Amino acid sequence: MTGQILAVEILNWDWVGRNLDTVGGRLVEHIVLTLVPVALGFLFAFPLALAAIRWPRLYAPLLGFTGFLFTIPSLALFVLMIPFTGLSVTTAIVPLTLYTLLILVRNTVEGLNAVPRDVREAAEAMGYTPLRQLFRVELPLALPVIIAGLRIATVTTIGLVTITAVIGQGGLGFFFITGFTRSFPTALTVGLTLSVALAVIADLGLLGVQRVMTPWQREAA
Repeated sequence: MTGQILAVEILNWDWVGRNLDTVGGRLVEHIVLTLVPVALGFLFAFPLALAAIRWPRLYAPLLGFTGFLFTIPSLALFVLMIPFTGLSVTTAIVPLTLYTLLILVRNTVEGLNAVPRDVREAAEAMGYTPLRQLFRVELPLALPVIIAGLRIATVTTIGLVTITAVIGQGGLGFFFITGFTRSFPTALTVGLTLSVALAVIADLGLLGVQRVMTPWQREAA
């Protein structure tokens, strides 16, 4: 009997059923606030990584700068954005994008640098142009390390998105605020369960993409 009462207190299915539209809407918002920053972060990180490989002296300052951005407390960075962008989705997306740069730049550089030298020399001997060599030879070989960075950045962003609820853009973070302010465990349970599930699904999804795009690794295994 006590266990049943506790279960009801932690998760009220009647409340969930009445608020499915809200739950679905917040989940979609959370997904968008994850995908957009990660995609933008990669668009910025990829050319920065190529520049760091072309001019190795840029790599350490670039890592230092992106590392500094990563150490700024998320709530502080969101608040600093408010005078410029207000309580808008931009206020959430810009900091979330900046937080992905360290991971994506580092993994892209390390992945491309790990391509064996003899493979590059073979591509050059076959007459590959630098651009063709990059996209046909080096990127496929570096893909596992790059996707590993995307997995880390995506899961990290899913967690950070919940904090943006303080500026009204938090996706599933809305349920954390609702649960704490109203002492309502069901909202906390819904927010926590969906956040964890989203992180697991995103991670496994990217792992699946890696397996599809690197069939030679499956054959070797």
